Amino acid sequence: MVRVLIVDDSAFMRNALTKMLSSDPEIKIVGTAKDGIEAIEKIGSLKPDIVTMDIEMPKMDGLTALKQIMEKNPLPVIMVSSMTTEGAKITLEALDLGAADFIPKNLSELSVNIIKIRDILIEKVKQISKKGLVQRRLRAASERKPLELAKNISINITGARRIGIISIGTSTGGPKALQEVIPRFPKELPVPVVIAQHMPPAFTKPFADRLNQLSALRVKEAEEGEPLTPGVAFIAPGRGNMRVIRKRGIETVVSITEHHEEFQYVPSVDALMLSVAEYFPGRALGVILTGMGNDGLRGLTAIKRTGGRVFAQNEESCIVYGMPKAVVDAGIADKVLPIEEIAWEIINAV
Repeated sequence: MVRVLIVDDSAFMRNALTKMLSSDPEIKIVGTAKDGIEAIEKIGSLKPDIVTMDIEMPKMDGLTALKQIMEKNPLPVIMVSSMTTEGAKITLEALDLGAADFIPKNLSELSVNIIKIRDILIEKVKQISKKGLVQRRLRAASERKPLELAKNISINITGARRIGIISIGTSTGGPKALQEVIPRFPKELPVPVVIAQHMPPAFTKPFADRLNQLSALRVKEAEEGEPLTPGVAFIAPGRGNMRVIRKRGIETVVSITEHHEEFQYVPSVDALMLSVAEYFPGRALGVILTGMGNDGLRGLTAIKRTGGRVFAQNEESCIVYGMPKAVVDAGIADKVLPIEEIAWEIINAV
């Protein structure tokens, strides 16, 4: 049984989250709190396994409460975030402070997509609570001055390179994982990097900007039609699926599809990886990181089938071992690695 504490200043949201989570027999709501001060008190007395935490609250906001929780009584926390650019920046700060993941606080969709939202929320709560505080390990790892480490790396370009592109897919826990990987790449990385991270539209540009500040190489939200450039990491925008295509048979560029497609998630890891397999046969390195479900399995299978290589994050360092597990169980992973070793293995591969 997963014991949950719900923290939100809105009575409507407290009731909505309680009803959604209580619909699963394996989840028990042990209490609710309307601000950060009450949350800290109830964590001490109720001993929940996991907390959902609103960001904007009176008396003590979610970020302040999160800091104190991680210092005094650390446990998994899922932030409830507004779907704005400013909300995205604050949520990314919360992830840096130790939050495991976030869910969107989109009141307009609660009635429209209530079943989908409920199912995602339940799955996140159950999966993240199972892993406990794996994020503490990731947080400690991320404090090792990644930019300085990247500057110490030199890549000697000799002859033709087998790997022509690095393609990375991730979901739940991905922002933390990517902050452990991307800042460790050197500025002169000789191939482009394309990344699909399940994220709302307002979040992907602030996330790309944050990674860019932490990294030696350039990181940006991808734009329609821009050429793939070595030493640049392109983050798929949350508004659609990103692919790589060949323009005039010569130049490889980014393509963004915003209309509805058959893929369950947007941005879809499968959509990206399938295009990489098509345009870089035998020259692609596909990497799958923490996340729920099996998005990426089809695309990575195609990369493997066309002669590329596949790396997967190991179970111990994942927030949720869903997407990597699907790849490992399918037998297509060339290497299964802890998050802190993935950047080095990628660099060695190119």
